[in-house]
Amino acid sequence: MSGSTTDDPLSELPPLDSDALAPQSDGGALDIVITIQHPAHVHFFRNAIDDLEDRGHHVHVFAREKDIALDLLDAYEIDHEVLAGAAGGLVGKAAVQLAYEWRLFRRARRIDPDVMVAIGEPGVVHVAALLGSRSIVFTDTEHATYRKRFVYPMADQVCSPEYYSDHIGDNHIKYPGYHELAYLHPDRFTPDPAPVREMGIDPEDRLVVLRLVSWEAAHDIGDSGIDDVTDVVEQLEAAGATVVITAEGELPPALAPYEITAPPERIHDLLYHADLFIGESATMATESAILGTPAILVTTIRGMGNIRELRDEYELVFSYADATRHADAIERAVEILESETDDRWEQRRQRLLSEKIDTTTFLTTLAEDGQVGAAVFEDPPAMGF
Repeated sequence: MSGSTTDDPLSELPPLDSDALAPQSDGGALDIVITIQHPAHVHFFRNAIDDLEDRGHHVHVFAREKDIALDLLDAYEIDHEVLAGAAGGLVGKAAVQLAYEWRLFRRARRIDPDVMVAIGEPGVVHVAALLGSRSIVFTDTEHATYRKRFVYPMADQVCSPEYYSDHIGDNHIKYPGYHELAYLHPDRFTPDPAPVREMGIDPEDRLVVLRLVSWEAAHDIGDSGIDDVTDVVEQLEAAGATVVITAEGELPPALAPYEITAPPERIHDLLYHADLFIGESATMATESAILGTPAILVTTIRGMGNIRELRDEYELVFSYADATRHADAIERAVEILESETDDRWEQRRQRLLSEKIDTTTFLTTLAEDGQVGAAVFEDPPAMGF
């Protein structure tokens, strides 16, 4: 089911007559609410939604507009309702958040969910507390200070990868994995070169994916990344690379020819077949690393445990945050592109996979059982594609 938002964030909503809002059924099936606030959340939850529904549970998905999140939900044919639109500025974000939580409460009250699950979402925690539902919040964003102090302690269970340096409380569960392994674990993803060719790209080219972000997220305010995108493109091309750009915002006319038009659900095929990722997105840097593509992250944001682990432990990510980050990143990129092709990246990736779990299995087990046994943590890894 899809929905629409109104200009007035607190306006009256239409009657709730959807079959998805029926009371919980008998027979042991759970009613589970999942909320989507970002495109990455669609990737994270999509396999869990399928698995839970295959087991007979009722999954209700609510979303808010953010970049291509709704397009991804449609591409994966995930039934959902849109509860809020996009907003700009702190005041606008606060108003939309209030409207979103009110709408979520009204919907959830009709469902009477057993479990509510989200990534870093205050609304799920607040609504679950009001309704007596169990709340599960996933997070891997260590610089989300407000949520760590005022939201996560209220959740029944807060789940983070084990690299997450903070300890939130007795409700905090750490697991050996990454958010991105919910959809890029070899049990969940098989790369395909065909979509890359359909983008007009030869998978055999010396390919670099350049990612630019908008810097409008609440936890990104005051931070920045690449200083001169044109210079990066020129120097990568001089090193023999084919450069493609994926951006959250609008590119200047001179860079528009580099922007790819790719189905959002196929971006990981592109990352897998790339020889290098360079950009401002920690999520896409992590995705690239998990796929065995060396990643260069250029951002003033510091203290991200996933990047620290992928950089120091697995040597799949190179991160630059200082004043010289632009020059340092280009130097490293050229070095990687000009080096002989070898299997060092795949060897490092295989080591990573041998030490991590399928995050989707962890998620579905926790949602169903309320706890995770040793068998999930001892899940034998699938090695390679």
